[in-house]
Amino acid sequence: MNMKNDVAFLLDNRLSLYEHQSTWNPNMPLRDLFYVSRTYQGLVKDETLYSSKRLKLPAPHFLVFYNGTEEREESSVLKLSDSFEYAGTQKEEPNLELKVLVLNINQGKNKELLELCRTLREYMIFVDRIRLYTKTMELDAAAKRAVDECIHEGVLSDFLRKNRGEAIEMSIFEYDEEREIKLIRKAEYEEGRIATLKNLISKKIAKGWPYERIAEDLELECSEVEKLAEEIINSQK
Repeated sequence: MNMKNDVAFLLDNRLSLYEHQSTWNPNMPLRDLFYVSRTYQGLVKDETLYSSKRLKLPAPHFLVFYNGTEEREESSVLKLSDSFEYAGTQKEEPNLELKVLVLNINQGKNKELLELCRTLREYMIFVDRIRLYTKTMELDAAAKRAVDECIHEGVLSDFLRKNRGEAIEMSIFEYDEEREIKLIRKAEYEEGRIATLKNLISKKIAKGWPYERIAEDLELECSEVEKLAEEIINSQK
């Protein structure tokens, strides 16, 4: 679940950082960079960085389990260097890199992994059940039905039976958050679309184009062009 989905553990000099994501996030390498930096700081807090002796650090491994509704490939690698900006068009070999392996655990993806890991497989059954029921039910009712059915069918039954209330609460929180992110992205897209249209309409008005011609050129209703043109004029007062 989203509030307790981050796991980091140290085993045989291997620092593994696992995270679950229900929305696609290309900034995971940057987030993991901050996280692993704080982890390394904690590991060497009693050491001096000014010694002639090299400090040994556990090798990091970053993994994200993705189960969002946005279609994504079965496996992908996100790189910190993909976020770097360079002067001009010439790219340089990055002096700093961090790679995150993203595994899609939705139904039909990474079947071998889901067959080997019963917990992951049953978790996705539970998630898919909630998604199915939210199409026709309120979110809290869908979460309660999914939890009760999974307990009855032996899907994550021990965990859900012991943590029924928390599982329902976290499911509601997670799906509310997922919906909120989608609404924000939709709003951002619409805001960008309006800004682009206003810019185009402003240029065409400056050329003396009538609203009807602008509407035809931009494939808009004339009433929408008039409304946006009025907003442009009012903003210039």
